[in-house]
Amino acid sequence: MFKARLSVVCGRVQPRPAKLSVAAARTFTSSAPRSKQRLVILGSGWGGYEILRAIDKKRWNVTMVSPTNAFNFTPLLASCAVGTLEFRCAVEPVRRFSPQVACYQAWCDAIDFKQKTLKCMPATAPLEFEGSASVPLAGATTAETSHPPGTGNAFKLRYDKLVIAVGAYSQTFNVPGVKEHAHFLKDVRDARAIRTRIIDCFEQANQPTLSDVQRRNLLNFCIVGGGPTGVEFSAELHDLLHAEIERYYPSLARMAKITLYDVAPNILGNFDKSLGVYAENKFRRDGISIKTRHHVERVEKDRMFVKEQGEVPFGLLVWSTGLAPNPLIQSIDSLEKQDKTQSLFTNQNLNVITKEGHADPDVWAIGDAANIKGQLHPATAQVANQKGKYLAQKLNKIVKDQEHTKPFEFQNQGSLAYLGDWKAIYDRSSADTVKTKETGRVAWLLWRSAYFTMTLSIRNKILVPTYWFLNWIFGRDLTRF
Repeated sequence: MFKARLSVVCGRVQPRPAKLSVAAARTFTSSAPRSKQRLVILGSGWGGYEILRAIDKKRWNVTMVSPTNAFNFTPLLASCAVGTLEFRCAVEPVRRFSPQVACYQAWCDAIDFKQKTLKCMPATAPLEFEGSASVPLAGATTAETSHPPGTGNAFKLRYDKLVIAVGAYSQTFNVPGVKEHAHFLKDVRDARAIRTRIIDCFEQANQPTLSDVQRRNLLNFCIVGGGPTGVEFSAELHDLLHAEIERYYPSLARMAKITLYDVAPNILGNFDKSLGVYAENKFRRDGISIKTRHHVERVEKDRMFVKEQGEVPFGLLVWSTGLAPNPLIQSIDSLEKQDKTQSLFTNQNLNVITKEGHADPDVWAIGDAANIKGQLHPATAQVANQKGKYLAQKLNKIVKDQEHTKPFEFQNQGSLAYLGDWKAIYDRSSADTVKTKETGRVAWLLWRSAYFTMTLSIRNKILVPTYWFLNWIFGRDLTRF
């Protein structure tokens, strides 16, 4: 019941370090009993982590490969970015399933489908005796470049069954300067960077040496992208400005401004049109400026250039304009792909399809990295999570030599977006059954109950409502650390 984007990826961006010799690459095999088949899961996002949770670890020899050692609960990242929730509320550790599962914090750089091997590069800091550090891709998001560089020593993994759930990167449309000067909101590291920057803007604007013009420029918060992520962050930031900021920085709060940009004629284009209009009207009443049909031409330090507006100074720029293909998926040339998104085509059982038109019985692809051929599902966490549950059930039957030919069927449970002031919208008008839509406080209750229900661990089922209650009583913490 959410429109969050996937955040965890396994591929990396070019440029790559110098090629390693075959002898330099290490091949890792499992010491598990031979009767166990090797299942490798690439990515710890909504699809990959769901399989990791539900797979029969006593029957499978499971290996997880992901550049992060945690799963990010993406619907709560906007709340974490403004202090409504603490960062621990939005992550689940992958290591929870060790030692039953072998986990490697690494990128997968290449897949040999014939030999059933994976070439991986560690995403951890290089050791003193190892070669030069690997270079992250130029153009990676904040989350992708914030990881320590990988070591210079690649290693290989063998698999019997493979699940590709590497997700996607943030789309920048090759706008100059976005990767260097904008913030993304893909994982908890991004949320932490945004939260720090918001506090920095107000502390800098509070200095007595600044003019009012400089203060207004610092306190101009720009969000590019009118989808659920951009809208929810705008709403959470509005709540922060009109609560704690108004209380502790009263003179600066009047200078702060939120502007939401999008190239489309309306925000929330995937929602029912009436709900999008409701959201726009509420934002305008709240003082959030909406600039639709606006095109960002380039971004520089502390300013961006908009075709319809000219130079726009900002203190914080959050970029959320969709998804770009993962470099690992781009590097695969033996499988069928969708022309527009470059995501892998799968059949209804989620098996990848070769260029010869045959389904590979040992490889599956889910999440933003894949689409079912002939079907169009939204690139949301809801779809990836349902595919993960379906595939976990299928794999648990396969390992028991039981037949599982039932195709995947997406159950649309609706879309939610928070609009601020304890109001939200809920759209289930495109569902197969029980078509409905809600606005206001009722939708907000559905929004909170849905995300509370979807939190995965008992720890976070306790932490999330606890922080909601604490912030309601005591307010958000504005400490910068």
